[in-house]
Amino acid sequence: MMGLLQRLFGRAEPRDAAALYDAVVARARDEHWYLAGRVADSVDGRFDMVAAVLAMVMLRLEAEGEDRDARVLSASLAECFVDDMDGQLRQIGIGDITVGKHIGRMMGMLGGRLGAYRDALGAGSLEPALVRNLYRGTPPAPEALAHVDTRLRAFHAALGDIPVARLREGALPA
Repeated sequence: MMGLLQRLFGRAEPRDAAALYDAVVARARDEHWYLAGRVADSVDGRFDMVAAVLAMVMLRLEAEGEDRDARVLSASLAECFVDDMDGQLRQIGIGDITVGKHIGRMMGMLGGRLGAYRDALGAGSLEPALVRNLYRGTPPAPEALAHVDTRLRAFHAALGDIPVARLREGALPA
């Protein structure tokens, strides 16, 4: 999987995006997602929230088109995600033999979310994609869903004002 990313985006070291990935995880852990947004405060819910915030950042980088710095940063960000998920899986007791299969599935989930959120942003509302991907098919209260939709769309829009070099440093909008 990493070989494919390297061929598509160029060689990247996970540390290239370490500050950005740390900022993504910190933003995904903001309490408002779990309180006002009613995202499940569980392993699955935290994964889904990291994937949602990460998808917004990756879509921002994708908007740079063929810009090499953005493509390399995006690949490095994906590698940070893989490294983090590998560590998380091992920490909860998943053995060496099956870690790769789990990582492959998680990368597939992230890819699916990228497509779903890309399409939903184009349609003007993330709500259907959020119900399917963040709430795993069970809609929360309308105000919780509206909270997450509004905040993620605003986050994505604000990302457009941040240059790639600043993103690399971990600068994310509030």
